[in-house]
Amino acid sequence: MLKKVSIIIPVKKINDYIKESLSFIEKLNYDKKLIEVIILPDEKEEILEKFSFTVKIIATGSVYPGIKRDIGYKNSAGEIIAFIDDDVYPSENWLFAALKLFEKDENIGAIGGPAATPPSDSYMRKVSGFIYSSFLGGGNYSYRYIQQKERQVDDYPSCNLIIKKEVLNKINGFNTEFWPGEDTVICLKIIKDLKMKIVYHPDVLVYHHRRKFPIGHLKQVMSYGLHRGYFVKRFPETSMRVSYFFPSLFVLYIISLIVIPFFYRGIFYFIWLIPFFIYLVFLIIDGIRFFWYFPFVSAGIFITHIFYGIYFIKGLLSKKLKEELNK
Repeated sequence: MLKKVSIIIPVKKINDYIKESLSFIEKLNYDKKLIEVIILPDEKEEILEKFSFTVKIIATGSVYPGIKRDIGYKNSAGEIIAFIDDDVYPSENWLFAALKLFEKDENIGAIGGPAATPPSDSYMRKVSGFIYSSFLGGGNYSYRYIQQKERQVDDYPSCNLIIKKEVLNKINGFNTEFWPGEDTVICLKIIKDLKMKIVYHPDVLVYHHRRKFPIGHLKQVMSYGLHRGYFVKRFPETSMRVSYFFPSLFVLYIISLIVIPFFYRGIFYFIWLIPFFIYLVFLIIDGIRFFWYFPFVSAGIFITHIFYGIYFIKGLLSKKLKEELNK
């Protein structure tokens, strides 16, 4: 049985991405009478185009995305709340696939799916997407960027996160100013406080425009690293994982390769170099799969590891981030 769905889109201001997303929502394999889209810009704006679904625009002022999402869902009419970002557009069966999963298991509180790089993205935006979806760049989390097998997860990005409204009501929504990281907060509430499941399914597919490599990409990576490092202390249940520490350990290893020759250049130093050469081999093998994107992807994976690793350490050493500073 189809349910009323509210699609929540936080945004600074109405932009071309929003209009693109609305055009793809129009193509969804779902009854449009059961869809409402709530857009949350800082200031009141209008969209002149007409659609077969309801569009609401709620001005929120300059607040963080988690707060915008809470305002959106609290003003929604849907039984199912679908969160996406302003630079995201859905695939045709996005909602239909998610609703089938909810019907299959009542203990599923939220559903996520891959946020793939759009075919129309520019060369440097695709480089960013390929870094995230690569074996070395994305690691165990590459399923977030390309379609892989269904699985149960405990932490999922809010750029493609679909949650039952009754679940949001029970946990009082996001209720956080962390950004990024608001998705970690709400996912932890679902699995820890409510003991409900979060499921990833490849058919719950959206397309997510990437930030340009290198500047936009690295700014995003730095923010991810900073918050994840801090969350190791703040939310250890889902952030105290060995995989999150690897880039920082790699940074320390690279520093050792630079520092050791000043004091020692014997045979053991050359043995110490072997892991780095193995890493380079895997870097080339991983990058070459992307053909003419290869040089930028391989170099980008290396740089991504360095920036994430440095900012992860910074997050670990930080006493407080934005949310705590407001308390």
